[in-house]
Formats: sequence, C-alpha cells, structure tokens
Amino acid sequence: MATTEDATTRPRTVTLRDVAQVAGVSVATASKALNGRDNVHPDTRRRVVEAAERLSFTPNSLAKAILAGQTGTVGLLTNDLEGRFSLPILMGAEDAFGAGQMSVLLCDAREDAIREQYHLKALLGRRVDGLIVVGSSTDPRPSLGHALPVPAVYAYAPSTDDTDASVVPDNLNAGVLATQHLISLGRTRVAHITGPETYAAARERAAGAREAMLDVNLELVGPVRYGSWTEAWGRAATDSLLEGGAEVDAILAGSDQIARGVLDALRDRRLDVPDDVAVMGFDNWDPMVAGARPLLTTVDMNFKTIGRRAAQRLVAAIEGRSTAGVERVECTVVVRGSTVRGA
Repeated sequence: MATTEDATTRPRTVTLRDVAQVAGVSVATASKALNGRDNVHPDTRRRVVEAAERLSFTPNSLAKAILAGQTGTVGLLTNDLEGRFSLPILMGAEDAFGAGQMSVLLCDAREDAIREQYHLKALLGRRVDGLIVVGSSTDPRPSLGHALPVPAVYAYAPSTDDTDASVVPDNLNAGVLATQHLISLGRTRVAHITGPETYAAARERAAGAREAMLDVNLELVGPVRYGSWTEAWGRAATDSLLEGGAEVDAILAGSDQIARGVLDALRDRRLDVPDDVAVMGFDNWDPMVAGARPLLTTVDMNFKTIGRRAAQRLVAAIEGRSTAGVERVECTVVVRGSTVRGA
C-alpha cells in the first residue's frame, strides 16, 4: 500500500527571509546584497553571502524575474540565412547569459522587412526582456527605433542610429593584422582579392591591408580586385592576376570562400602554397578552412565574443544601464599551413 510522505518531515525550502534573519539584516538589504547592488556596505554584503552559503540558499530566478517585471527571455532577430554569423553569435550570447539564467528565442527574418516586423511583434508578444538584432552583413542596418518597449542591441551589422548600442567586428584592424602577418613572413608582393565593393567589410579590410603595406613603404600589387564572396571569383581573379604577368608572393583573400578558389587556381598552375605564394582568408569559417589544402590561415572575427558583448550590453540595458554607440571587437589571426609550412 502506497504511503504519503508526512508534510512535517519534508525539508522546508530556505527563503530570502531566512538568510536575512541569519545575517541580521532586512529582507530588502539581503536582496540588494545578493543582487550585487552598489548601495550595500561590504561588511553587510559579506555577512549576507556567508549566510546564504551556510543555508544553501538558491534564489528562484523565475520569481526574481517576475518581481522585476521580467520574463527571463530575450529575442535574437537575425537576417543571416545560413546561420554563418548568427549561430556563433547566439552561442556567445548564451554563454554570457549563463546556463538557465536567461533563454534566447531565435527568429530568422530572411532579409524580408515584412517578416522581420512579424517576428518582432511575436517576440514582443512573448514579453521578451530585450532584443539582439543580427545583420547579414557588416553594412549599417535601419534601426528598429526607440519606441520599442524593451532595449535592443545590434550585433555584426551596426544600427544606422548612433544612439543605439551596436557590437561589430573591427574589419579595418582585421585587414591590418592579416597583412602584417604576411609581411612578417617576408612577403612583399601582396595582392588582394575580395568581395563586392558595396560591402563595408570588403572596403574596410582592403583599407586595412593598404595601411599595413604603407607602414613599411610597400604597396599592394595592382588595384584591389573586388568581385563576389565565392570560390569561383577567387579562381577567376587569381587566373586574371597571374595571366596579367603580376609577380606575387602572397594573396590576401577577402573571405575564406574566396581563398578556397585562390588555392584551386594556384594548384592548377602547379604553384606551391606557401613556398611560392602564401594565401590567407578572413572569417575562420569551419566548412571552408577544414577542407582547404593546405589548411587555411585566416582571421577569426570572434563572432562568439561579439555575441557575448552584445548580451552583456543588453543585460546592462535591461538593468537600466544602457550605453549608446558602436563597439568594435578585435579580431585574431589563426596561423595554418597556407602561410607557414607545417603550422
């Protein structure tokens, strides 16, 4: 026969009031101390924290959110169809929010303004506490405006409104770092093949490459070759470059995808990489770098860091500490075999 546990023997849940009593403070002070508020004396905070640890007190995050008029959810609204940028940004945001502390609802607008408005209304209908808006390119995108009932932070693509909060990769410095890496290897005849000139990322990376060359009294070989973000363009531009008689010892491609095409063209001409020509890309995109032969040196745009910073700025805004302006995240050179043999 089944028995029912006596309620008197069931362990009682430790409450904030219990912590306050042990610490000898009010419930309000205990709450402020555990939530990291500034207006609590350090000794008082220490007593409260010690009491909470002694009682194994775990705050109910949902209850805290409800009391604060929050739901513990944020929306991530993207226009990145492939998830190439939005997924690592999402992972970085989730890391910053902390496991179980806040949930992220992902919506893909597919470059459709009407669909974006639909998803925006749906997210607001779910009473999200804030929004992270991810663009499909680094070109500035229209602001969602300041009539939103919740704060928004723009990631990867900055808002056209300077009073919004945006977190983007530093493409100019990425171009500088990439070219400095090639120069450090003794490469002096560097050509640059990149994507459409209409893209801010292409223009900024090219500007960074030119800047790094000028710093050592060098110039890029010929004009920057603008085209498309494809392997086919990388092959065609490399063929055109070499057929024109250009002497190069390095080709800086504006993306990993273009770099794959560059590698194919050099292989067809029996030019050794990296001994004859060093090749380098941007983005550190796994599907491109993993299958490259040799493995591709590239610039990691640190998308997870962009997501983490966007989340941190969003949390600050939710707590009433919003900051405006564009924050540029530093990039990192990842050295592999296409520039350093055996790397």
